[in-house]
Amino acid sequence: MPLVNTREMFKKAYEEGYAIGAFNVNNMEIIQGITEAAKNQKAPLILQVSSGARKYANHTYLIKLVEAALIETDLPIALHLDHGDSFELCKACIDGGFTSVMIDGSHLSFEDNITLTKKVVDYAKPRNVSVEGELGRLAGVEDEINVNAEDASYTKPEEVEEFVKRTGVDSLAIAIGTSHGAFKFKGEAKLRFDILEEVGKRLPGFPIVLHGASSVVPEYVQLINEHGGEIAGAKGVPEEMLRRAASMAVCKINIDSDLRLAMTAKVREALEQDPKNFDPRKYLSPARDAIKEIVEHKIVEVLGCNGKA
Repeated sequence: MPLVNTREMFKKAYEEGYAIGAFNVNNMEIIQGITEAAKNQKAPLILQVSSGARKYANHTYLIKLVEAALIETDLPIALHLDHGDSFELCKACIDGGFTSVMIDGSHLSFEDNITLTKKVVDYAKPRNVSVEGELGRLAGVEDEINVNAEDASYTKPEEVEEFVKRTGVDSLAIAIGTSHGAFKFKGEAKLRFDILEEVGKRLPGFPIVLHGASSVVPEYVQLINEHGGEIAGAKGVPEEMLRRAASMAVCKINIDSDLRLAMTAKVREALEQDPKNFDPRKYLSPARDAIKEIVEHKIVEVLGCNGKA
């Protein structure tokens, strides 16, 4: 099965009340863990690449790894650019085989965001590539994303109709209280479901995206702290909130930090248990298994997209 864009994925997800996981990838083991989990659960899948991951792993290597995943799983998989910050980057990914791109103009004025987003849409649509835009700004730090809490802003529901109509985007990332990175909240997460509900009313049938939606699994935080790391006070989005969002207008939920934490925890644990180990296979194998385990959990318990491939 060839790579697909997200349009039909999202249409089905919206109609049936589930969300699709968009999992960030950086290397072979992460891709293997994610795709093996999706294959086991017969789930549609979005593999997404940040500009930082693209620089680290090389565009060509990532494309070939994803092509291998298609052969191994025969699943509907979209390859998505996460937080593209320029037309040039989006164009390079479109020309290079990506089937979906996000252009993040959320740091711009409303009008400039529309202008940039429409430019990407006009290039992507004739090439059958789907485009995600963003309104509102999430706080947090992740790869090139670094937004202070005071600079974050909720999405204004009264702007979404005009933005979607004038840009022609296929999906829209909104800010309702999630946050990038592992250090998310000082207290309990409070998602603005009132904003999500209002956006859903203004854009009936239109797919909404949640960024910064890792739950920061305590087990992996504890493992990291027990084996030489220091991730104190990390909190994420409670999974019951994500399940509720997936039953509403949200069709795509981004998950990155949970994968990083799982992988880091298992690598640290393996190396501390056997300090003389210098075989990457022996510490990357349990890390890959942890990725697989957490992705299966997300697919079944949070996203509800198992059996939907």
